[in-house]
Amino acid sequence: MKNIKTLLISALTIGSLGMCSCDNSVKIGPQPTPDPVPEEGTDVKMITTTSNRAKDLTVSGIAFSKKDNMSPSCITILPEEQYQTMDGFGVAVTGSTCYNLLKMSPEDRKSFLEVTFDPVNGYGFSYVRISIGCSDFSLSEYTCCDKEGIGNFSLTKEETDYVIPVLKEILAINPSLKIMGTPWTPPKWMKVKDLQSLEPFDSWTSGSLNPRYYADYGEYFVKWIKAFEQNGIKIYSVTPQNEPLNRGNSASCYMPWEEERDFIKNGLGPALKNAGLDVKVYAFDHNYNYDNIESQKGYPVNIYADGEAADYLDGAAYHNYGGDKEELISVHNAAPGMDLVFTETSIGTWNNGRDLSARLLDDMEQVALGTVNRWCKGVIVWNLMLDEERGPNRPGGCQTCFGAVDINHDYTTITRNSHYYIIAHMSSVVKPGAVRVGTKGFTTNGLTYTAFRNTDGSFALVASNNNSMALSFTVDDGVHHFSTTVPAKSAVSYAWNN
Repeated sequence: MKNIKTLLISALTIGSLGMCSCDNSVKIGPQPTPDPVPEEGTDVKMITTTSNRAKDLTVSGIAFSKKDNMSPSCITILPEEQYQTMDGFGVAVTGSTCYNLLKMSPEDRKSFLEVTFDPVNGYGFSYVRISIGCSDFSLSEYTCCDKEGIGNFSLTKEETDYVIPVLKEILAINPSLKIMGTPWTPPKWMKVKDLQSLEPFDSWTSGSLNPRYYADYGEYFVKWIKAFEQNGIKIYSVTPQNEPLNRGNSASCYMPWEEERDFIKNGLGPALKNAGLDVKVYAFDHNYNYDNIESQKGYPVNIYADGEAADYLDGAAYHNYGGDKEELISVHNAAPGMDLVFTETSIGTWNNGRDLSARLLDDMEQVALGTVNRWCKGVIVWNLMLDEERGPNRPGGCQTCFGAVDINHDYTTITRNSHYYIIAHMSSVVKPGAVRVGTKGFTTNGLTYTAFRNTDGSFALVASNNNSMALSFTVDDGVHHFSTTVPAKSAVSYAWNN
C-alpha cells in the first residue's frame, strides 16, 4: 500500500525494463537464432505489471528496429483483418464507491480520478456502469419511484448527493465517458410473486415485474435517463435487468427471457423510441451458463428470434460468475449482427481477490483479453472502490467482495487490486473506437494477446504471460517492427504510431 500522492506519481513515472542474461549452461549442437535484444527508445510505449508488483504499471520505451526482421518468434499484426469496434473499458461506480470517494480529501480524490480516467495523462478508463435505483452496493434499498404511480418518480439523495457529483467530477476529466444504467429491481408496487398468481410482492428481493406495468416501467427508464441528462450526464446504454435469473440478491427481480422479451417490446423499447432517446439496449446481463436453468439457455438469442423485440436491441451483456467464456462465441455466431459487452465480474474472499499473484493473470486471460478475443466491445468490472472492510455493504448483498481498489479507513491510502490493473492495461492503449485486428505467428502456452488499431492510426497490443519464465518475441505491423521481452507472470501493453 502507498500514500495516494506517491502512488499516483509512481504510476506515471518512466522506468526501464531490467534485463539479465543468466544462462551459463553449455549447449551442444545447433541453436535457434535468438530474438534481438530490445532496444530502448521512444517509438513504442510499454506498460508492465508483474504479479509480484516488482513492476506496477511501469512505463518504459522501445525503439523500432532498424534491421530486417529475421525473428524466429514474431507476432505479425494484420490491420486489414478487422473484428469489433471497441466502446471502452471501465468499472462500476456504485453508491458504495461514491461514498468512499467522497470521504477522500478533494485533492486526493481529484488526483485519483485523473490518473484513472484521464484519456491523455492517465489510464483512460472510458466506460462506467451505474445502477438505476439501488444495487447491492448502494447505501440503502430504494428505487426512484417508491410511492405508487409513475408520476411520483424522483431522484433520491443517493443520486443527488453521491452518484451525480462523482460522475460530474469524472466527466470533467473525461467528457467522452460512456455510462451504462442497470436496475436491480423495479419499484415494489410493480412487482408480483409470479405471473400466474399476480399476487402483490412487497419485497426488494425476487418477485417478478407485473405485465400491467410494462409501459409504466418503460417510462421509469425514460424519466431516469432524462433526469440524469438534466444534470449534464448522458446515458449511453441500459440493460433491462441485472442478473435476471438471480432471485437471491438483496435487490433483484426474476425475469426469464420470455418476460424480458415482452417487457422490451411492450414497455422499454417503445418508451425509449417515443421519447426520442438514442440509448443502446443490451439484453440479459447475467452468467455464461444461464444459472444452469435449461429453459433459459441461449437467453438473448431467444429474444432476438422475436423480430419486434430484436428491433429495440443492440446486443447482449454477460457476467462470468458461472459457465465459460466460450459461450460468447456461440452467441456471436448465432447473431453476428448483435453486439456483446461484458458488464460485471468481481474479486473477493472466495478467489484470493487481494492477492495479485493469484489474480492478475487469470483476470487478464478470462476477463480483459478473454472476452475481447470473443467479440466483446466493452469490458466493465464491479466496484471501483470499496473500503478495507469490503464496504459499505448490506446484508443480502455481497459482503465478501473487494473493490478494483481498496481504501483504508482514514481515506488516504489505497491498494490497487487485479481488476484495476487489467482495465488500466486495456484502456491505457486501446481507445474508444479502436478496432480489434488480426494477428498471426508466434504463440506458446501461457501467452495470451490481442491487437488493435486506434482511430488515429496507431496500434496497440496487450498481452499476458502466465509462464514462470520471460518470453521474448518481435512485433511487426508491416511497416515497423520491434523486439520485446515480457517478464514472467506479467501483463504488458504496447502502443505505437505506424
